[in-house]
Amino acid sequence: MDILHQISDNADLRRVRAEDIPQLCEEIRSFLIEKVSHTGGHLASNLGAVELTVALHRVYDPCVDRILFDVGHQAYVHKMLTGRLNGFDTLRQKDGLSGFPFPEESDADPFVAGHASDSVSVAMGMARARTLRGEKYDIVAVVGDGAMTGGLCYEGLSDAGTSREPIVIVLNDNGMSINKNVGGIARLLSRARMRPAYFRFKKTYRRIMKNHPGMYRTFHRMKEYVKRRLLPQGIFDDLGLYYLGPVDGHDEAALEAAIRWAREQRIPVLIHVVTIKGKGYEPAETAPEIYHGVDKFDPCVGVNNCCKEDYSAHFGEALTRLAAKDTGICAVTAAMEKGTGLECFAERFPDRFVELGIAEGHAAAMCAGMAKQGLKPVFAVYSTFLQRSYDMLIEDVGLLGMHVVFAVDRAGLVGRDGITHQGSFDIAYLSTVPGMTIYAPSSFAELDSMLERALLEDTGPAAVRYPRGCEGVYRDDHGRENTSVLRTGGDVTIVFHGVMADPVLKAADKLAAEGIRPQVIKVNRILPLEADPILDSLRETRRLVSVEDACRAGSVGSSVLSQAACSGISLAAARQLDLGSGVITHGTVDQLHHQLGLDCEGIAAAVREVIREKDPT
Repeated sequence: MDILHQISDNADLRRVRAEDIPQLCEEIRSFLIEKVSHTGGHLASNLGAVELTVALHRVYDPCVDRILFDVGHQAYVHKMLTGRLNGFDTLRQKDGLSGFPFPEESDADPFVAGHASDSVSVAMGMARARTLRGEKYDIVAVVGDGAMTGGLCYEGLSDAGTSREPIVIVLNDNGMSINKNVGGIARLLSRARMRPAYFRFKKTYRRIMKNHPGMYRTFHRMKEYVKRRLLPQGIFDDLGLYYLGPVDGHDEAALEAAIRWAREQRIPVLIHVVTIKGKGYEPAETAPEIYHGVDKFDPCVGVNNCCKEDYSAHFGEALTRLAAKDTGICAVTAAMEKGTGLECFAERFPDRFVELGIAEGHAAAMCAGMAKQGLKPVFAVYSTFLQRSYDMLIEDVGLLGMHVVFAVDRAGLVGRDGITHQGSFDIAYLSTVPGMTIYAPSSFAELDSMLERALLEDTGPAAVRYPRGCEGVYRDDHGRENTSVLRTGGDVTIVFHGVMADPVLKAADKLAAEGIRPQVIKVNRILPLEADPILDSLRETRRLVSVEDACRAGSVGSSVLSQAACSGISLAAARQLDLGSGVITHGTVDQLHHQLGLDCEGIAAAVREVIREKDPT
């Protein structure tokens, strides 16, 4: 019997017999492996959250109650159980299902959840709104243990504990111990607290004591005194949360019972659930870090780890070479050692490598402290996650002119991870940091040159932004120059930086074959912008096309237009090809470039348009 395909809504799930739930969970795992192997996506985290998600949906109604996943890459099962099962062939594909919760996709998704550690804060906002509006629905935040390394999570937990708002927080612990269980008494009490009989006793006790508040306070003080004497006080208790667990995260019946009991208490409760990342698929259980995010693969064979060198790996090797010559160079990352290519650095220089967990704000401030004391810290971080450090970038790094280098990985479009992960905004916010220098390499050779400049020649904050993936056809090295003229011509000025090299140069060749002579200028140092070569070109061509994989705010194109106006250059026509608002949905990078006019055809078309426009003078 195929149970999974009979579930189209929450009512269908609740009608499934308890004895059939294990079969349903196995069907979900098989479905996940089959679909993700064809589309790519986050696999291990979802395999580990199957029973937990089923239990949550049997207790809560996701279209009425608010289930917040932190981070949302563990929400595939949630999507399957809320009417989107048949859409999984389109997962993370253009115009298909998002890889994260997305309110525009379903009423069952209460919030976008792409960055970690904020679910408790969002849940508390919803809880306060519920109270003020006199509404009735339940709120549960599902927090991964990785998200618990972020300080924002503890701000939310502290507020939840003191607020006394009815809220349930589920800690999905699939590998990192938060509070150690101490001794036999702790294990005994944990087992006792998870028994149905204990739940029934507790419920009856509270109902009786509700009418005898004086007696309840006396007994409660006695219980807390005994508890403090027998057990060390845990952090969750200190924060005012009722701690429940640990619960076996693959025993759906136990999970369901614990969640129901926690919901009935009408106080802030934290349920500690222990799961196995990659559960049910041996390769993913053995190497969950490899199967966290995967491309297409053969489930019978597993993920192929052999791949071409990408920008992240090349950066790690380049930094390691520089560190071998300079003992002051240190590498810092926030839960992204492998993602940012720093494995080789960590292995060779473990005393100069710092992995901080999901703590980007702390990382930026710590790097400022390291720089103040004479070190040369390099913070390797995804563009989308560096956003979390903005205050520290200004206050701790920029205002004091600290020499911290930011290796901004995944700058520009990243593709299928969608709106929460596109590297759209780094130029915009980094441009506001006092004293900041920003480089944009177009090849591995330029990454080497620019990293060396940033580390060994610059004195204040500096950022090197580079894309996800491998280098393209362009392999030259203009990294020692601030601005480079790659093609000469008098009809139109094309300005670009970084990963846009290949489509721009291809478009220039195509246009030249049509008799259009573009002057192609590559910006290597985005900030401070060396504008004179561009302005000189515009005085001749009086037509501009800027091409950038960044949002328009703070873009090079906007800066050039402003400086041209201030220099008294009257342009006949101009086009800015960029990421617009920066809010870009999921799809392959090639698909998105085509949609935005950032491919060869789109660039050539924009040039033809500005050529055709009549000069107003």
